[in-house]
Amino acid sequence: MSSDNAAGPPCCLCGPTCPLVLVAVLGVWAAWYWRDKRRVAGATGRWVLITGCDSGFGRALARRLDAVGLRVVAACLGPAGEEELRRSCSSRLVTLRLDVTDPESVRAAARRVRQEVGEQGLWGLVNNAGRSIPIGPNDWMTTDDYRRVLDVNLLGMVDVTLQMLPLVKQARGRVVNVASILGRVSIVGGGYCISKFGVEAFSDTLRRDMRAFGVKVSIVEPGFFRTAVTDNSLLEEDLRKRWAQLPSVMKEDYGSDYLDKYMWLQKSILARLCDGDLSKVTWCMEHALVATHPRTRYGAGWDAKIVWLPISYLPTFMTDFLLAMILPRLAVATKVRP
Repeated sequence: MSSDNAAGPPCCLCGPTCPLVLVAVLGVWAAWYWRDKRRVAGATGRWVLITGCDSGFGRALARRLDAVGLRVVAACLGPAGEEELRRSCSSRLVTLRLDVTDPESVRAAARRVRQEVGEQGLWGLVNNAGRSIPIGPNDWMTTDDYRRVLDVNLLGMVDVTLQMLPLVKQARGRVVNVASILGRVSIVGGGYCISKFGVEAFSDTLRRDMRAFGVKVSIVEPGFFRTAVTDNSLLEEDLRKRWAQLPSVMKEDYGSDYLDKYMWLQKSILARLCDGDLSKVTWCMEHALVATHPRTRYGAGWDAKIVWLPISYLPTFMTDFLLAMILPRLAVATKVRP
Protein backbone atom coordinates (compact mmCIF):
# COMPACT_ATOMS: atom_id res chain seq x y z
CA MET A 1 0.00 0.00 0.00
CA SER A 2 1.33 3.44 -0.90
CA SER A 3 2.24 5.99 1.72
CA ASP A 4 -0.38 8.36 0.23
CA ASN A 5 -3.20 5.98 1.08
CA ALA A 6 -1.95 5.50 4.65
CA ALA A 7 -1.79 9.20 5.41
CA GLY A 8 -5.48 9.78 6.28
CA PRO A 9 -7.54 12.94 5.71
CA PRO A 10 -5.81 16.32 5.97
CA CYS A 11 -6.39 18.42 9.09
CA CYS A 12 -9.18 20.94 8.52
CA LEU A 13 -7.13 23.61 10.29
CA CYS A 14 -4.40 23.26 7.69
CA GLY A 15 -6.75 23.35 4.72
CA PRO A 16 -7.81 26.24 2.54
CA THR A 17 -10.38 27.46 5.12
CA CYS A 18 -7.73 28.15 7.78
CA PRO A 19 -6.84 31.67 6.51
CA LEU A 20 -10.54 32.53 6.27
CA VAL A 21 -11.13 31.49 9.89
CA LEU A 22 -8.13 33.54 11.01
CA VAL A 23 -9.32 36.59 9.08
CA ALA A 24 -12.82 36.21 10.54
CA VAL A 25 -11.46 36.02 14.10
CA LEU A 26 -9.24 39.06 13.57
CA GLY A 27 -12.16 40.92 12.01
CA VAL A 28 -14.43 40.24 14.98
CA TRP A 29 -11.70 41.34 17.39
CA ALA A 30 -11.03 44.53 15.42
CA ALA A 31 -14.76 45.37 15.33
CA TRP A 32 -15.07 44.82 19.09
CA TYR A 33 -11.95 46.91 19.75
CA TRP A 34 -13.23 49.80 17.62
CA ARG A 35 -16.65 49.63 19.27
CA ASP A 36 -15.11 49.54 22.77
CA LYS A 37 -12.97 52.61 22.06
CA ARG A 38 -15.82 54.86 20.99
CA ARG A 39 -16.69 57.65 23.44
CA VAL A 40 -19.83 59.67 24.09
CA ALA A 41 -19.67 63.06 22.39
CA GLY A 42 -19.91 65.97 24.81
CA ALA A 43 -19.38 63.96 27.99
CA THR A 44 -17.41 66.85 29.48
CA GLY A 45 -19.60 68.91 31.77
CA ARG A 46 -22.07 66.15 32.59
CA TRP A 47 -22.90 65.39 36.22
CA VAL A 48 -21.72 62.25 38.03
CA LEU A 49 -22.46 61.26 41.64
CA ILE A 50 -19.95 58.98 43.35
CA THR A 51 -20.58 57.44 46.77
CA GLY A 52 -17.82 56.39 49.17
CA CYS A 53 -15.35 59.13 48.24
CA ASP A 54 -13.60 59.29 51.62
CA SER A 55 -10.81 57.02 50.36
CA GLY A 56 -9.93 54.27 47.92
CA PHE A 57 -11.67 53.87 44.58
CA GLY A 58 -14.21 56.62 45.20
CA ARG A 59 -11.66 59.31 45.99
CA ALA A 60 -9.41 58.26 43.08
CA LEU A 61 -12.34 58.29 40.66
CA ALA A 62 -13.55 61.71 41.85
CA ARG A 63 -10.11 63.17 41.20
CA ARG A 64 -9.86 61.51 37.79
CA LEU A 65 -13.29 62.58 36.52
CA ASP A 66 -12.78 66.10 37.82
CA ALA A 67 -9.45 66.26 35.97
CA VAL A 68 -11.06 65.30 32.63
CA GLY A 69 -13.84 67.87 32.96
CA LEU A 70 -16.87 66.04 34.31
CA ARG A 71 -18.99 67.69 37.02
CA VAL A 72 -18.49 65.48 40.07
CA VAL A 73 -20.66 65.26 43.17
CA ALA A 74 -18.47 63.40 45.67
CA ALA A 75 -20.41 61.86 48.55
CA CYS A 76 -18.40 61.29 51.72
CA LEU A 77 -19.30 59.78 55.08
CA GLY A 78 -17.14 62.16 57.10
CA PRO A 79 -15.82 65.75 56.91
CA ALA A 80 -12.18 64.71 56.42
CA GLY A 81 -12.95 63.15 53.03
CA GLU A 82 -14.80 66.25 51.89
CA GLU A 83 -12.00 68.57 52.94
CA GLU A 84 -9.30 66.50 51.24
CA LEU A 85 -11.20 66.50 47.93
CA ARG A 86 -11.83 70.24 48.09
CA ARG A 87 -8.07 70.78 48.48
CA SER A 88 -7.02 68.42 45.69
CA CYS A 89 -9.72 69.05 43.06
CA SER A 90 -11.03 71.97 41.04
CA SER A 91 -13.81 74.31 42.09
CA ARG A 92 -16.17 72.36 39.81
CA LEU A 93 -16.27 69.45 42.25
CA VAL A 94 -19.14 69.44 44.74
CA THR A 95 -19.02 67.46 47.99
CA LEU A 96 -21.85 66.35 50.22
CA ARG A 97 -22.25 64.23 53.34
CA LEU A 98 -23.95 60.87 52.82
CA ASP A 99 -24.59 57.89 55.06
CA VAL A 100 -26.09 55.27 52.73
CA THR A 101 -27.56 53.38 55.70
CA ASP A 102 -29.65 56.40 56.78
CA PRO A 103 -32.77 56.89 54.60
CA GLU A 104 -33.07 60.56 55.55
CA SER A 105 -29.43 61.18 54.63
CA VAL A 106 -30.04 59.54 51.25
CA ARG A 107 -33.14 61.67 50.61
CA ALA A 108 -31.31 64.84 51.60
CA ALA A 109 -28.52 63.93 49.19
CA ALA A 110 -31.07 63.36 46.41
CA ARG A 111 -32.55 66.82 47.01
CA ARG A 112 -29.08 68.39 46.90
CA VAL A 113 -28.14 66.56 43.70
CA ARG A 114 -31.44 67.59 42.09
CA GLN A 115 -30.64 71.23 42.85
CA GLU A 116 -27.14 70.91 41.38
CA VAL A 117 -27.98 69.11 38.13
CA GLY A 118 -31.23 70.94 37.29
CA GLU A 119 -32.79 70.10 33.94
CA GLN A 120 -29.61 68.40 32.76
CA GLY A 121 -30.24 65.41 34.99
CA LEU A 122 -27.66 63.05 36.45
CA TRP A 123 -25.52 61.43 33.76
CA GLY A 124 -23.75 58.97 36.05
CA LEU A 125 -24.32 57.27 39.40
CA VAL A 126 -21.37 55.30 40.76
CA ASN A 127 -22.36 53.19 43.77
CA ASN A 128 -18.97 52.66 45.36
CA ALA A 129 -19.58 52.91 49.14
CA GLY A 130 -18.80 49.65 50.91
CA ARG A 131 -17.33 47.83 53.88
CA SER A 132 -15.94 44.35 54.52
CA ILE A 133 -15.76 43.90 58.30
CA PRO A 134 -16.78 41.60 59.82
CA ILE A 135 -15.60 38.62 57.80
CA GLY A 136 -14.61 35.16 59.01
CA PRO A 137 -16.25 31.80 59.76
CA ASN A 138 -20.03 32.12 59.68
CA ASP A 139 -20.60 30.61 63.11
CA TRP A 140 -18.48 33.39 64.61
CA MET A 141 -21.10 35.91 63.45
CA THR A 142 -24.41 37.27 64.70
CA THR A 143 -27.36 38.41 62.62
CA ASP A 144 -26.43 42.02 63.38
CA ASP A 145 -22.97 41.40 61.91
CA TYR A 146 -24.52 40.48 58.58
CA ARG A 147 -26.94 43.38 58.76
CA ARG A 148 -24.16 45.96 59.24
CA VAL A 149 -22.49 44.90 56.00
CA LEU A 150 -25.66 44.37 53.99
CA ASP A 151 -27.00 47.78 55.04
CA VAL A 152 -24.01 49.48 53.39
CA ASN A 153 -23.06 47.24 50.48
CA LEU A 154 -26.51 46.19 49.28
CA LEU A 155 -29.53 47.86 50.89
CA GLY A 156 -27.84 51.27 51.02
CA MET A 157 -26.83 50.94 47.38
CA VAL A 158 -30.40 50.02 46.42
CA ASP A 159 -31.79 53.01 48.35
CA VAL A 160 -29.36 55.45 46.72
CA THR A 161 -30.12 54.02 43.29
CA LEU A 162 -33.88 54.28 43.67
CA GLN A 163 -33.66 57.86 44.92
CA MET A 164 -31.32 58.97 42.12
CA LEU A 165 -32.89 56.92 39.33
CA PRO A 166 -35.40 59.60 38.17
CA LEU A 167 -32.47 61.98 37.61
CA VAL A 168 -30.49 59.31 35.75
CA LYS A 169 -33.51 58.49 33.57
CA GLN A 170 -33.92 62.20 32.86
CA ALA A 171 -30.37 62.28 31.43
CA ARG A 172 -30.60 58.79 29.82
CA GLY A 173 -27.41 58.17 31.74
CA ARG A 174 -25.41 55.43 33.43
CA VAL A 175 -25.45 53.45 36.66
CA VAL A 176 -22.15 51.85 37.69
CA ASN A 177 -22.35 49.43 40.61
CA VAL A 178 -19.18 48.28 42.32
CA ALA A 179 -19.52 44.61 43.19
CA SER A 180 -16.48 42.36 43.64
CA ILE A 181 -15.03 39.27 42.11
CA LEU A 182 -16.23 37.72 45.39
CA GLY A 183 -19.72 38.36 44.08
CA ARG A 184 -19.01 35.43 41.76
CA VAL A 185 -17.27 33.03 44.14
CA SER A 186 -17.84 33.10 47.90
CA ILE A 187 -14.62 32.33 49.77
CA VAL A 188 -15.24 33.76 53.23
CA GLY A 189 -18.10 33.95 55.71
CA GLY A 190 -19.82 37.09 56.93
CA GLY A 191 -21.89 39.57 54.99
CA TYR A 192 -19.37 40.71 52.37
CA CYS A 193 -19.71 37.97 49.74
CA ILE A 194 -23.47 37.77 50.32
CA SER A 195 -23.82 41.51 49.71
CA LYS A 196 -21.76 41.40 46.53
CA PHE A 197 -23.79 38.51 45.12
CA GLY A 198 -26.81 40.72 45.82
CA VAL A 199 -25.21 43.65 43.96
CA GLU A 200 -24.74 41.40 40.94
CA ALA A 201 -28.38 40.27 40.98
CA PHE A 202 -29.78 43.77 41.53
CA SER A 203 -27.63 45.18 38.75
CA ASP A 204 -28.70 42.50 36.27
CA THR A 205 -32.38 43.15 36.82
CA LEU A 206 -31.89 46.92 36.87
CA ARG A 207 -30.05 46.78 33.55
CA ARG A 208 -32.96 44.97 31.90
CA ASP A 209 -35.57 47.22 33.49
CA MET A 210 -33.79 50.43 32.43
CA ARG A 211 -33.01 49.48 28.84
CA ALA A 212 -36.23 51.00 27.51
CA PHE A 213 -35.36 54.31 29.23
CA GLY A 214 -31.95 54.53 27.58
CA VAL A 215 -30.15 53.99 30.90
CA LYS A 216 -27.15 51.64 30.83
CA VAL A 217 -26.06 49.68 33.89
CA SER A 218 -22.58 48.26 34.38
CA ILE A 219 -20.98 46.15 37.10
CA VAL A 220 -17.35 46.56 38.17
CA GLU A 221 -15.83 43.45 39.80
CA PRO A 222 -12.49 44.35 41.41
CA GLY A 223 -10.11 41.72 42.63
CA PHE A 224 -7.93 42.42 45.67
CA PHE A 225 -6.66 46.01 45.93
CA ARG A 226 -5.04 47.99 48.75
CA THR A 227 -7.97 49.91 50.21
CA ALA A 228 -9.68 50.17 53.58
CA VAL A 229 -11.69 47.07 52.68
CA THR A 230 -8.49 44.97 52.66
CA ASP A 231 -6.71 46.65 55.60
CA ASN A 232 -5.29 43.58 57.32
CA SER A 233 -4.73 45.30 60.67
CA LEU A 234 -8.44 46.10 60.91
CA LEU A 235 -9.42 42.61 59.78
CA GLU A 236 -7.14 40.98 62.37
CA GLU A 237 -8.36 43.24 65.17
CA ASP A 238 -11.96 42.21 64.46
CA LEU A 239 -11.06 38.50 64.24
CA ARG A 240 -9.30 38.60 67.61
CA LYS A 241 -12.37 40.16 69.24
CA ARG A 242 -14.62 37.46 67.77
CA TRP A 243 -12.32 34.67 68.85
CA ALA A 244 -12.25 36.04 72.42
CA GLN A 245 -16.05 35.98 72.53
CA LEU A 246 -16.43 32.37 71.35
CA PRO A 247 -17.56 29.71 73.83
CA SER A 248 -14.77 27.39 74.99
CA VAL A 249 -16.45 24.42 73.31
CA MET A 250 -16.33 26.17 69.94
CA LYS A 251 -12.67 27.10 70.43
CA GLU A 252 -11.91 23.44 71.11
CA ASP A 253 -13.69 22.44 67.89
CA TYR A 254 -11.60 24.89 65.86
CA GLY A 255 -8.36 24.22 67.73
CA SER A 256 -6.30 26.49 69.95
CA ASP A 257 -4.02 27.50 67.05
CA TYR A 258 -6.77 28.00 64.45
CA LEU A 259 -6.94 31.78 64.82
CA ASP A 260 -3.18 32.17 64.29
CA LYS A 261 -3.27 29.95 61.21
CA TYR A 262 -6.30 31.76 59.81
CA MET A 263 -4.75 35.20 60.29
CA TRP A 264 -1.44 34.03 58.79
CA LEU A 265 -3.27 32.75 55.71
CA GLN A 266 -5.28 35.95 55.41
CA LYS A 267 -2.14 38.09 55.70
CA SER A 268 -0.31 35.98 53.12
CA ILE A 269 -3.15 36.14 50.59
CA LEU A 270 -3.56 39.89 50.95
CA ALA A 271 0.21 40.47 50.69
CA ARG A 272 0.43 38.42 47.49
CA LEU A 273 -2.75 39.50 45.74
CA CYS A 274 -3.47 43.09 46.77
CA ASP A 275 -2.66 45.53 43.98
CA GLY A 276 -1.78 49.12 44.81
CA ASP A 277 -2.69 50.46 41.36
CA LEU A 278 -6.25 51.69 41.88
CA SER A 279 -6.35 53.07 38.34
CA LYS A 280 -7.08 49.55 37.10
CA VAL A 281 -10.47 49.91 38.78
CA THR A 282 -11.11 53.59 38.11
CA TRP A 283 -10.39 53.01 34.40
CA CYS A 284 -13.27 50.54 34.34
CA MET A 285 -15.56 53.01 36.10
CA GLU A 286 -14.62 55.84 33.75
CA HIS A 287 -15.10 53.64 30.68
CA ALA A 288 -18.57 52.64 31.91
CA LEU A 289 -19.46 56.33 32.19
CA VAL A 290 -18.05 57.76 28.95
CA ALA A 291 -17.94 54.86 26.47
CA THR A 292 -20.60 54.82 23.77
CA HIS A 293 -21.05 51.11 24.41
CA PRO A 294 -20.16 50.37 28.07
CA ARG A 295 -19.54 46.79 28.99
CA THR A 296 -21.98 44.87 31.15
CA ARG A 297 -19.20 43.64 33.45
CA TYR A 298 -15.65 44.77 34.12
CA GLY A 299 -13.17 42.48 35.83
CA ALA A 300 -10.44 44.61 37.41
CA GLY A 301 -7.09 43.23 38.54
CA TRP A 302 -4.93 40.33 37.45
CA ASP A 303 -6.14 38.09 40.27
CA ALA A 304 -9.77 38.66 39.26
CA LYS A 305 -9.03 37.56 35.70
CA ILE A 306 -6.69 34.60 36.20
CA VAL A 307 -7.59 33.30 39.67
CA TRP A 308 -11.10 34.06 40.94
CA LEU A 309 -13.04 34.24 37.67
CA PRO A 310 -11.80 30.83 36.44
CA ILE A 311 -12.53 29.34 39.88
CA SER A 312 -16.09 30.69 39.70
CA TYR A 313 -16.71 28.60 36.57
CA LEU A 314 -15.52 25.33 38.12
CA PRO A 315 -18.00 22.71 39.32
CA THR A 316 -18.94 23.38 42.92
CA PHE A 317 -17.26 20.26 44.28
CA MET A 318 -13.95 21.36 42.73
CA THR A 319 -14.23 24.86 44.22
CA ASP A 320 -15.02 23.32 47.61
CA PHE A 321 -11.99 21.02 47.31
CA LEU A 322 -9.61 23.84 46.39
CA LEU A 323 -10.75 26.06 49.24
CA ALA A 324 -10.58 23.16 51.71
CA MET A 325 -6.96 22.60 50.69
CA ILE A 326 -6.12 26.25 51.41
CA LEU A 327 -8.03 26.93 54.63
CA PRO A 328 -6.70 25.75 58.02
CA ARG A 329 -7.96 22.37 59.18
CA LEU A 330 -10.30 22.37 62.18
CA ALA A 331 -9.46 20.31 65.23
CA VAL A 332 -12.94 18.79 65.18
CA ALA A 333 -12.23 17.35 61.71
CA THR A 334 -9.60 15.05 63.23
CA LYS A 335 -11.79 13.73 66.03
CA VAL A 336 -13.05 10.18 65.76
CA ARG A 337 -16.82 10.17 65.96
CA PRO A 338 -18.87 7.11 67.00
